[in-house]
Amino acid sequence: MDGLRELIIDNPLVAFTTLLLVSLTLPPLFERLRLPGLVGLLFAGVVLGPSVLGLLDPAGDIEKLFADVGKVYLMFVAALEIDLKEFSRNRDRAMKFGFLTFAIPLMGGILLGRWTGFGWVAAVLIGSLMSSHTLLAYPIIMRLGVTHDESVTVTVGATIFTDIAALLVLAVCASLQGGDFSPFSLTLQMVGLAVYTAAVLFGLNWAGRLYFRRTGSEQGNQFLFVLLAVFLAAVGAQTINVDKVVGAFLAGLAVNGVVGDGPVKEKVEFVGSVLFIPFFFVCMGLLLDVPIFIEALTDRLGLTVGIVLVLLLAKFLAAAIAGLWFRYSPMQILTMWSLSLPQVAATLAAALVGLQVGLITAPVFNAVIVLMLVTSLVGSTTTSRFASQLPLPAGPLITDGTDDWLEPAGTPSKPFVVVVPLSNISTQRYLVEMAAFIAQHEKGYVVPLAIAPAHAHMDDPQLLKALTHHQKILQAAQAISDAVGTEARPQIRIDDDIAQGISRTTREYDAQLVVMGRSQTEGLRARLLGSVIDNVLWASHCPVVMTRLKKAPIELKRILIPVKIMTPQTIHTIRFGQVFAATHEASITLLHVSDRIRPAQDLQRFKGQLRAVMAEGDQVEYGIKCVRHDDPAAVILAAARHVDLVILRSMRRRTAGGLAVSDVTHQVIDTFTCSVVLFGEPHS
Repeated sequence: MDGLRELIIDNPLVAFTTLLLVSLTLPPLFERLRLPGLVGLLFAGVVLGPSVLGLLDPAGDIEKLFADVGKVYLMFVAALEIDLKEFSRNRDRAMKFGFLTFAIPLMGGILLGRWTGFGWVAAVLIGSLMSSHTLLAYPIIMRLGVTHDESVTVTVGATIFTDIAALLVLAVCASLQGGDFSPFSLTLQMVGLAVYTAAVLFGLNWAGRLYFRRTGSEQGNQFLFVLLAVFLAAVGAQTINVDKVVGAFLAGLAVNGVVGDGPVKEKVEFVGSVLFIPFFFVCMGLLLDVPIFIEALTDRLGLTVGIVLVLLLAKFLAAAIAGLWFRYSPMQILTMWSLSLPQVAATLAAALVGLQVGLITAPVFNAVIVLMLVTSLVGSTTTSRFASQLPLPAGPLITDGTDDWLEPAGTPSKPFVVVVPLSNISTQRYLVEMAAFIAQHEKGYVVPLAIAPAHAHMDDPQLLKALTHHQKILQAAQAISDAVGTEARPQIRIDDDIAQGISRTTREYDAQLVVMGRSQTEGLRARLLGSVIDNVLWASHCPVVMTRLKKAPIELKRILIPVKIMTPQTIHTIRFGQVFAATHEASITLLHVSDRIRPAQDLQRFKGQLRAVMAEGDQVEYGIKCVRHDDPAAVILAAARHVDLVILRSMRRRTAGGLAVSDVTHQVIDTFTCSVVLFGEPHS
């Protein structure tokens, strides 16, 4: 028995399989318990580590590898998700708030460290662990539709300053701990770091833009280039005696503008969210010593509580000073505070480095884990509460010129064009009919589109065969459109990338809408890996409607639109429902599921907002239903049994650490027995 146990423990393949199993099963389970998935991964590490079962060894080769790779990848993704455009918009204020929310917690941590008996170097590191922040609650901000509020953009921009400053402090502290400190060596270290930083930021950015321009649509090679960039920067950091997480973060900033918000970035973050980053948190759990962790919550409770309280107070003081300085409202100040609370990416990576080089002790490391858990929960809940009271952007519902068709009736607009990509007319007849009905209602035309795969030679027999096949598809689509009474302009395009062919045609025709079929078997993971729909959503300049129709469009008389909160994106989805319902006199039910403690006056105000939105669009029969329930998915599924069509907003959320979180849309989409439409915004 002991021999079998040793075989399991010493087998890297068993360790890798165990990490995969844990990453697959535990985060969703803990999210069902209303706990962050990160907690489940840390819990798994504790149970599987030497403190309990001893099945995984933190000193094992596979565990050490994934701990290092995950740490590097976590910092890289944190930098990759920083919106540099938003930072440049409010650069001065972001730098000022960044300095405040870095310096005040740093000083608080230093005082706490010295008061609890740590040396100056260790105390400074403790302060730096509390001085950065992770935008863990930013998906909540996006869902609420207040991303353009200045207090939010300033807080997001401040992340660049706090993370870089915290990592620089870590680099200096690690050098001092090595015992080679002198004024000359410190000056030499800082000069080397400055040269290295410039080389990474400008060199990788230049190389990335050149490589991406030359490779065009070769996403696989571009993905490999990004991976090479991050690990090359990490190795380079080690050559100048700086920890690899500094290099990873700088690499993320360098390639941030190169990859943009496109499929390559999504693939990079997907690999991290399902593989490297979950493995990192499990390996972090392996380092947790249960007796010491219990000691941190009992005998050393003062240190643990002190770290948490100093962080909460220091971050609030920084937000209050900045808010008063910039003349922000109380809700904006509280939003800045709550958004800057979570300590995950830079904090955990730096804490692991500090533990490995002997700068901090195991009790401090365990206290940092407690800090991560507390700030993640408090930051998310308070952001949801405070940011929901920020005003939505003023002005027209449409913020750009790409979706003029969603504006209230009577607004002058350009000719309305619907592009319908087709591959099999026998299964996509309803798709053409829906597009034709919408185009007819808006007095426009439909563009049935077929993409033939490119070949090296334009007289290749396979290409000629494909062109003949697509010509028949377009002829059938023309007949369907004629039967509806809508003008059709069929188009065949030869392209080596189907998604880009669709997006380019959509732009060339200046279309207002793309209507596509969605496979019934295609799930979230498949789309994240780069399906045609996913790539079109990233590249398209206009909304994309993904359909799974089980009846002819004219038979879809009862339409259900679940509404979570009033945002511009929500309004766009409702407006699409009105347009489609008006094509064949269908009725709409707007369904809102709220928590049980929401005041009745809030629900009445929300109903009033919904009525105002419906009054601005096509006049169709509609009803509003509000339900108090703890499980929105269950309510939506129950309501869907009595309708013909459900229209959902397509939305994917992820944390700044790269870990995917559940979304009601993806909980219910594959369970519906009725027809489904997913309405997706450009670049979503």
